[in-house]
Amino acid sequence: MPVIAVYSVKGGVGKTTLAANLAWCSAAEGTHRTLLWDLDAAGGAAFLMGLDPSRKKRAGRMFARERNPLSLIQSTAYPRLDVLPADESLWALDRQLASIGKKRRLASIAAGLGKVYPRIVLDCPPVLNEVSAQVLRAADLVVVPLPPSPLSSRAFELVAEAVRESGKRHPPMLPVLSMIDRRRTLHCTALEANPNWPVIPWSSAIEQCAVRRAPVGDFASTSPSARCIAALWQGIERKLAKG
Repeated sequence: MPVIAVYSVKGGVGKTTLAANLAWCSAAEGTHRTLLWDLDAAGGAAFLMGLDPSRKKRAGRMFARERNPLSLIQSTAYPRLDVLPADESLWALDRQLASIGKKRRLASIAAGLGKVYPRIVLDCPPVLNEVSAQVLRAADLVVVPLPPSPLSSRAFELVAEAVRESGKRHPPMLPVLSMIDRRRTLHCTALEANPNWPVIPWSSAIEQCAVRRAPVGDFASTSPSARCIAALWQGIERKLAKG
């Protein structure tokens, strides 16, 4: 039951779009029953899957064991792909987890969900606190989207430090160059400096995910972005298979 966390401490890096599209690839191309678990109170992952936000603040209650997380899961229009949506109650999740005092509460919930879902993709909030610490304890792989910029490089260093501090058996990291525009010198320099990192190009098709509220592979399967995300997922599967 691999848990794949898509995480960055910096917002605006394409994190939610990447998480939603990877989850779709897992279900559509990997044929795994997959759960997209939205931990970001903004609720973007469910929105991208065509689900309307719930006005009921229930997501945080599963951490207090007041709700069964399975009861909060919503089906999508795509076979084998479900969403555990976020809501505004998760704005207080850091304080809630600190007050609970269980350092592996999120990992425990994920383990329970793993009995139903062979693949779990986490859309993580851009924070560096108890929420991110619990995510890193639960994750088997941390995918870090990085648009080429000095701020993104700094964000990656913070994530790498947090991963190392999460424990001796910390999860491996997979940096991904996102929003790449090969017409820009800075972007080309980043590609040259990191030739082995996966690349997700900037494209209008990716931008259309939020407009259509659908994964790019569903409406533009032959686009360069869809092919790159599919290749990234295949690489993730190979990495997970190696342990």
